Amino acid sequence: MIEGESPRRGTAATAILDWHHPGVAALAGRLPRTDAPRDLVRAAHRLIAETIRPVYAMSDEQPVSVTIARGRGSCSQRMAVLEAVARSRGIATRVRGRVVDGAFWHARFPRLRPLVPADVVLAWPEFLLDEGWVPFSELFDGLCETSGFSNSGSETLFDAVTRTVVDWDGGSSPRCDLSARVRADLGYFDSRDELFRLHGQTLCQVARLVADPVLSRRSA
Repeated sequence: MIEGESPRRGTAATAILDWHHPGVAALAGRLPRTDAPRDLVRAAHRLIAETIRPVYAMSDEQPVSVTIARGRGSCSQRMAVLEAVARSRGIATRVRGRVVDGAFWHARFPRLRPLVPADVVLAWPEFLLDEGWVPFSELFDGLCETSGFSNSGSETLFDAVTRTVVDWDGGSSPRCDLSARVRADLGYFDSRDELFRLHGQTLCQVARLVADPVLSRRSA
């Protein structure tokens, strides 16, 4: 775990962020050449949004190469792809772990609310750009639109950051302030691998084995 705000360059491949895999390299190879790290990460986000379909997959520890090969992934899995692509181009990443109230996802699963976990472990990426560590929610020049992000409908957190603020810390307009949903701040980690190794995934292994084959094919 990272102490305070001291940056540690996180560009290594991991079990999840397996950017040395040919499939990940092929995706990264489709990006334009640029010396501006923020432009590259933004371009990678657009490419992932276009090529990897959002679904309700359950395995946060799924390797990025598998997500790319399947052409579909959960919000967390698509964020992992973005991290892996960034690392493959020399941009360091880390994650901030948060425990989020499971009720935040009730609107997406109105008939399955009793099955939604009370706590959801969320890995929120940050990227080491020219100006320092930049959270995923600040990669784009989003405004706090009237609608904010309600976690209902087809739009996911991965896609919402391009148009609006997603604020877990409570520094923006009440319309975009999601801080009340945060039950615990777990701090910073060199990789999502480390976060999930120390705090576990949201669902136990048995629940993931039962639910993932079905939900991983259901469009968000």
